[in-house]
Amino acid sequence: MEIILKEDVIGLGYKNDIVNVKPGYGRNYLIPFGKGVIASESAKKQLAEDLKQKAVKLAKIKADAEALAEKLNAVSLTIATKVSSAGVIYGSVNSLQIAEELQKLGFQVDRKTIVVKDVKEVGNYVATVKLHKEVAAHVPFTVVAEGAPVAAPVAETPAVEEAPVAEPVAEETPAEE
Repeated sequence: MEIILKEDVIGLGYKNDIVNVKPGYGRNYLIPFGKGVIASESAKKQLAEDLKQKAVKLAKIKADAEALAEKLNAVSLTIATKVSSAGVIYGSVNSLQIAEELQKLGFQVDRKTIVVKDVKEVGNYVATVKLHKEVAAHVPFTVVAEGAPVAAPVAETPAVEEAPVAEPVAEETPAEE
């Protein structure tokens, strides 16, 4: 007896598989419990149409996930958090904080799809965002001490270059008076 499975059955097959079973197993267990239906010609045609439509939907979902993954791979985050004098974070940076930073940039990502290893020190890390079972994006992020993002770019820029920039501004001010 041929049966179309409506759900996964351990040891028999997966959802939408057509399997051969003994008539008693099909009539007394699979069909009454809603785990399968008799595989008539019309049921097979319906199954083929359903699988075709489902494949189109899954392809669209995967394409959308790949497009989002390309955008996320281009993003780099900076997360400011409280840090001890030894550079150790009070607590840790987790997926919730990364999801909030992504939301500030306009990305709607569920925090449950973000995978991050333990982040307990200041430094550079990478978070993995699982958008689809076959598509994942890698988002690099930097953990800095609170107040450091403003001070860090000033420290990286040499002070000598800033002084000549300030002098022309000072010369322009007396000329305006």
